[in-house]
Amino acid sequence: MNFAWSAAAAAVLSFVIGFVVHGMLLAPDYANLKSMFRPEAEMQGLFTWMLVAHVLFGVAFAWIYMKGREDKPFLAQGARFGFAVAVLATIPTYLIYYVIEPWPAVVVVKQIIFDTIGVVVMGIVVAWIQSRGQRTAPA
Repeated sequence: MNFAWSAAAAAVLSFVIGFVVHGMLLAPDYANLKSMFRPEAEMQGLFTWMLVAHVLFGVAFAWIYMKGREDKPFLAQGARFGFAVAVLATIPTYLIYYVIEPWPAVVVVKQIIFDTIGVVVMGIVVAWIQSRGQRTAPA
């Protein structure tokens, strides 16, 4: 049951943090880059794929955490895990996008900082959920 709760929490947090970071904090930056994005109506037509992406991320995030957790305090362990995920996925993704797409460097730096903070928060929440109760992971 811990897996289901942590996967659901990670998926919801991924969606909410993504909205806060990209829909609010970076919205002014993105407004100046409209030519790089799909039209709003087209994006909304593909919204289901956004939900699928966040659910997949949440499930994978919780699953990988469960496979590697140690019997240590959740706060440090969750922050460490979140930072490791940021180094593995978040930071390289934005650096690759910077190389192949015309993103302004200042926007890329903001994306990296904000999303790294978000993933660290997700790691702490998943670690907290997993520190409670049963400690078994799905096969």
